[in-house]
Amino acid sequence: MTNTVKLKPAATTRYIFLIACLCIALLTLLVPTGTQAQHGRDDSRDPDMQDQDQNNDRGNYDHADNGTSAGGKWMEYRAEDRMTAAKRVRFELSADNAEDRGDQARVVLYCTNGKLKLADFRPNVRLGRPDWPGFWGQPQMRVRVRADNAHDDHAWNWVNGHFLSMDKGTTRELIGAHLFRIEFQTPDGPRIAEFSPAGLDLNRVHDACGLSPKRP
Repeated sequence: MTNTVKLKPAATTRYIFLIACLCIALLTLLVPTGTQAQHGRDDSRDPDMQDQDQNNDRGNYDHADNGTSAGGKWMEYRAEDRMTAAKRVRFELSADNAEDRGDQARVVLYCTNGKLKLADFRPNVRLGRPDWPGFWGQPQMRVRVRADNAHDDHAWNWVNGHFLSMDKGTTRELIGAHLFRIEFQTPDGPRIAEFSPAGLDLNRVHDACGLSPKRP
């Protein structure tokens, strides 16, 4: 004789409710949401989105004053964000070895509220193709850097073929050096940009960017 167990109405309702909750949880895990569902990727790790965000950050520094000398061959530009009141400072150093000013390579430091945000090497010539993948797969170019009598190789983010994003360690070596050279690739082969960083007011850079010089 088979025993039949009958569930009470209240127990049956709870059982159905638990099954429904489990189904919803599984659907939440399996179905991507928002931007990920549209693009099939996590934009926080997408190199293209990171480049776009960095370009937006750089654009926030465009509306600055006419600039003042920051010591030596450096120029300093200050601005204030009209919406957030963030203090934005840009330091620029032009290369020595250029036939005219329009062809000069530059190093540009972007700082906000006392912290370094970005550091760019802008060669003002067409860059070669990237030759190294970054940690997230972002395109990079290998460069050779000389700071005074020391040299080292680096892989810098290649941004839209127009400029390279420098690492913070090299930026600190730059502001403390007397001679600074960058060897990079162009479609016509390697090229060297030479800078003379000496004379920079280090106190101004420390206050605006939180940077201190570093020996290579």
